[in-house]
Amino acid sequence: MKHAALRCVALLALVGPLAYADDLPDGEQLYQKHCEACHGGGVSKAPQMSLLEIMSPQSILRAMQSGVMQVQASAMSAREQEILAEHLAGQSLDAHAVNPAPVCSGAAAEFNAAAPPKTRGWGVDRGNQRFFPAEVAGMTAAEAPGLELKWAFAFPGAVRARSQPAIAGGALYVGSQDGTLWALDKKTGCVRWTFSTVAEIRTGIVVEPWEAGAEVEPLLYFGDLIGNVYAVNAVTGELVWRDRPDDHPSLTITAAPALHDGRLYVSLSSLEVTAAADPQYACCTFRGGVAVYDAHSGEHLFTSYTIDEPPTVVGRNAIGTERIAPSGSPVWNTPALDPERKLMFVGTGENYSSPANETSDAVLALSMEDGRIVWSQQMTPGDAWNMGCETEKRINCPPEDGPDYDFGAATIRMTTSEGRDLVLAGQKSGEIFALDPDSGEFVWRRKLGRGGIQGGVHFGMSVQGDTLYVPMSDFDGGPRWPGKAYPGMFAVDIPTGKVRWYTPSPEDVCAGREFCQPGLSAASTAIDGGVMAGGMDGVLRLYDRASGEVLWSFDSAREYPVLGGGSGRGGSFGGGAGPIFDDGMMYVNSGYGIYFHMPGNVLLAFGLEEDSAP
Repeated sequence: MKHAALRCVALLALVGPLAYADDLPDGEQLYQKHCEACHGGGVSKAPQMSLLEIMSPQSILRAMQSGVMQVQASAMSAREQEILAEHLAGQSLDAHAVNPAPVCSGAAAEFNAAAPPKTRGWGVDRGNQRFFPAEVAGMTAAEAPGLELKWAFAFPGAVRARSQPAIAGGALYVGSQDGTLWALDKKTGCVRWTFSTVAEIRTGIVVEPWEAGAEVEPLLYFGDLIGNVYAVNAVTGELVWRDRPDDHPSLTITAAPALHDGRLYVSLSSLEVTAAADPQYACCTFRGGVAVYDAHSGEHLFTSYTIDEPPTVVGRNAIGTERIAPSGSPVWNTPALDPERKLMFVGTGENYSSPANETSDAVLALSMEDGRIVWSQQMTPGDAWNMGCETEKRINCPPEDGPDYDFGAATIRMTTSEGRDLVLAGQKSGEIFALDPDSGEFVWRRKLGRGGIQGGVHFGMSVQGDTLYVPMSDFDGGPRWPGKAYPGMFAVDIPTGKVRWYTPSPEDVCAGREFCQPGLSAASTAIDGGVMAGGMDGVLRLYDRASGEVLWSFDSAREYPVLGGGSGRGGSFGGGAGPIFDDGMMYVNSGYGIYFHMPGNVLLAFGLEEDSAP
């Protein structure tokens, strides 16, 4: 942001402070005077409106008052900064305000060096299998029906909760929409410390491992909505390093990083797909990738791009704006790591501009050593799409016009009981795949759902043994995706690809609920004997491994008394987060107030009843 800051400071020096006689200016006047020159495209690194509009007003205001935009905002009064923050975010600073949870004291406030992390991050293991064995979860599916709500924590200023928590040192670490990283005591939910970023923390949190009892101050790793990567001290909450791995103004980080052997692997995506709705926007210049860091120093070692060649001008649109390609192929998901092969596996999204290339809507094997593409298997050729296709005149819409079949869900690296190594992947098309990890060749492929713009496999599958659990969204995206939808949970036999069972989501739950859908969008999580998954109807369900029977359910779409007083609310389960388990407890976020889903702002902590504990 250095060059952006210098440019905006110069502009403010020219225009001087605001001088309004009576009434304060409205938000749009403030934006045009103080922001448009940079964030309207004049400065290449300044995040554009498509990113600013989905930030919370609290995080925008924090950036102006004490963060990276402090100098640029200095010509405005405190009240003008508040007006601008509310204008950009489209909501009041007072909306969804809650009392802060109590601050920890005594033993609850202390970092426990004898309790290193039991998992390797978002995917639980390096291969993203998302399976919690009984010795980690502290329960099996047979015991999990004894779960009861112990406490609820409300995220201030939030309508969605998309950061999957991590547990280590006796703490639960989780990010929030207003850009706060919270360190909570895992048993009581009291606050140990907080750390403030400049934008929403959508990614899961990854904890550096250590030997139990060692005198260490491990690091926490995560990304924010405008493309910053952070390393924060897990004991103190102090910033250790921060970097933005790419200069593109629409860069965003949505997936939790992967950590292995001192290297951090960070997936890169963007919201340039929305900027292309403007016919005067030269679409498009972003290309996805995985940035690789030295995890301790923060040195950016290299970026493995999903498109080898940089984009160039290939034509003009109907009003004469440059058309630039190839672009897109974003990486929305956490890499699955295979250190033995020295490969990482990711799924990619669609191209943003025409012509579409061969690495969009694909599973890629990338070298962990130098980032080169070792192999690529494309599932949906010719998929180029952007938000220009949703506008009336469709000027920036590529001729391919979608169907926008990203791989939002992370790939999975696993080995069957017969000893065969596989890469598993699920797509928004509703299709799932098993690939050979050495060649990328298909072992099998199976169409399960109808698919759609938010349909099919959305955010994450899970594995137990030879069973693949496939949560199916099949969101009602409109007439473009006709046919029968199959929202619900599938269990698939991994060696053969055959469906073992399918349990549809009940539709009657949504009666009378605005922004309610019956499908499963959020990532699922497997435990011994079953799988837990939250639905867009706000209901959390535990499915039996053998039969698919719902063993336990909890309707989260309601008001809760929360820690510290006041109330919070649950909603749809969505985003990249899924339930996590630890020592007889289960933690899950509820609320997905974006893209026509039920808003909410709570972290729910469940524990076993005393007589059901193992």
